[in-house]
Amino acid sequence: MSHVFHRTPARTLPRIVAAQGLRMTDADGRTYLDAVSGGAAVSSIGHGDPRITDAITAQLGQVAYAHNGFFTSDAAEELADTLIAGAPEGLSRVIYCSGGSEAIESALKLARQTFVERGQPGKGKVIARRQSYHGATMGALSIGGNVPRKAPYAPMLFDAPLIAPCYPYRDQAEGETLEAYAIRAADALEEQILAEGPETVAAFVAEPVVGATLGCVPAAPGYLKRIREICDRYDVLLVFDEVMCGGGRTGFAFACLEDGGSPDILVIAKGLGGGYQPIGAVLASQAIVDTIVDGSGSLKQGFTYMAHPVACAAALAVQKVIAEDGLVEAAAARGAQLRAGLDAAFGQHPHVGNIRGRGLFQGLEFVADRETKAPFDPSLAFNARLKANAFADGLMVYPMPGTIDGINGDHVVLAPAFVATAADIDEIVERLAVAIDRTVQEINA
Repeated sequence: MSHVFHRTPARTLPRIVAAQGLRMTDADGRTYLDAVSGGAAVSSIGHGDPRITDAITAQLGQVAYAHNGFFTSDAAEELADTLIAGAPEGLSRVIYCSGGSEAIESALKLARQTFVERGQPGKGKVIARRQSYHGATMGALSIGGNVPRKAPYAPMLFDAPLIAPCYPYRDQAEGETLEAYAIRAADALEEQILAEGPETVAAFVAEPVVGATLGCVPAAPGYLKRIREICDRYDVLLVFDEVMCGGGRTGFAFACLEDGGSPDILVIAKGLGGGYQPIGAVLASQAIVDTIVDGSGSLKQGFTYMAHPVACAAALAVQKVIAEDGLVEAAAARGAQLRAGLDAAFGQHPHVGNIRGRGLFQGLEFVADRETKAPFDPSLAFNARLKANAFADGLMVYPMPGTIDGINGDHVVLAPAFVATAADIDEIVERLAVAIDRTVQEINA
């Protein structure tokens, strides 16, 4: 019997014993092709890179831990320099934490503190979007739109107004151009700000490419720029959540750069440390930094493992590998191959309604009827069956339910490591096709 309280306590999980590149091996000798970077778009440079092990070992030989209230470290300083050098215009400082949820919490607190220090204490509301996910902590759940994940905790969460996502497949009107739809979708933010009262709204939070909850839906052309204009008009801080889509995964160092996006606060995690150490980060604009430096002079929140030297050393090594090996460019190239393979295999599939994404962050939305876009009945658990069938065949993918409204709809996310070869990509598509066909056969039996 396991004494670990697993996510599914009644289920016996295989025990992982080895991993290299895109291959993971369990204690029974079964090997799995990892098409989702360790399970959640984390292992961006693949498993088992000795350069990261060496960097971690070297840092452990110097100092394993020092509280950030007493010291900084070379690893933390150099990592911050690296991140800011490639960041969207205006971002200038980095706050570290241990993962995406902590990073979102830090961003929310930072937004609130900014307006308190500017003498605008009434600005405390955060607007976000339906069918989004920003983390598992209480603040992150409050602004999230993943209905099943937040429902059990509803009485404990704060009220965050949620607007519609930018979701062309379902929401673009007949005869409406994609650009016109983008403006219409963005204008929902202005309507919500006016409804709440601009003097009460502190921030708007959005994923530039929506991850697990919606299945790799990118912002439509012009959407993020319009959002920026609206936030500037009403003195609202723009926060981009790139926990899942960032770190080079879309073929850009930061996902929002493809759209010309420039937030006030940007949140990253997952691929930042590539799974070698737990780490997340919040990048803040110089205007925010100046507000706090000229005001109280201190951040009003922090965590024990903030700027952990070993975590920073690991993340710095990951960033160096990405730069030295040209892995952002590789993500773009292999991403183009993945998209072409998915289009060829599923572009006319009767139960694949939409293929979307950017770079090595691609999603498929499944439907019972391609013409009407009707989803499968949730009771059929298409997503769970697909995951089980793929895993039984040695393929790791990330299916999710509730694509449309938190209850209806199924999709799958593919997010292989940037070191994937052309052969790896072809094999992912081939194995996925087998798993999808088997799942459809089960449902139709």
